[in-house]
Amino acid sequence: MTQRGRRKTFDRDHALEAAMMLFWNRGFEQTSVDELAAAMGIKTSSLYSSFGDKEALYLEAVGHYRLGRGRIYDTAISEGKSAKEGFANLLTVAASEMTRNDQPRGSMLSLALPTCSPKYDKLQDEVNRLRDFSEAIWMKRLRGAVRNNELPKSTDLQVLQLFFRNTLFGMSLLARAGESRDSLMKIGKLALRVWPSS
Repeated sequence: MTQRGRRKTFDRDHALEAAMMLFWNRGFEQTSVDELAAAMGIKTSSLYSSFGDKEALYLEAVGHYRLGRGRIYDTAISEGKSAKEGFANLLTVAASEMTRNDQPRGSMLSLALPTCSPKYDKLQDEVNRLRDFSEAIWMKRLRGAVRNNELPKSTDLQVLQLFFRNTLFGMSLLARAGESRDSLMKIGKLALRVWPSS
């Protein structure tokens, strides 16, 4: 005798990974709920009951990226004997990760909501908050570099961090446009030339 009324279950992490990849590839506004449900292998009703609305799912997908595939960036900058070496690692890893063939090109965090309409400003604020977690690691390395006399005490750390953020953002856009890994590696090496002398 078969059991009736048994609720079908799904692998939440697998479904979230599928949603993340679709958002990463298509963007927030260009991705419909029906497309998400199909990619996740669940019904639309299950999407809403398990993840909330589209905005909530997007934020969870971005967080999933930052703590999953995107975590390699945090690891890269934390490694290295010096802060400059850490940023060199970051740029090298970025050039490699952003041009992989087994995932959408570019960084999901860099590409998150860059062209969304003003009605999603609150969503953008949340994405910025998630991005700030990673950039806090950058600032920790930069402040350590000042304490260790690797950087002059007069260095504007906020501007230096913003420069590298802008560099990574540009690399991400170039990767999405089809730029090669070698080109991104060269951009990363060029960016390091602005590193202030101690």
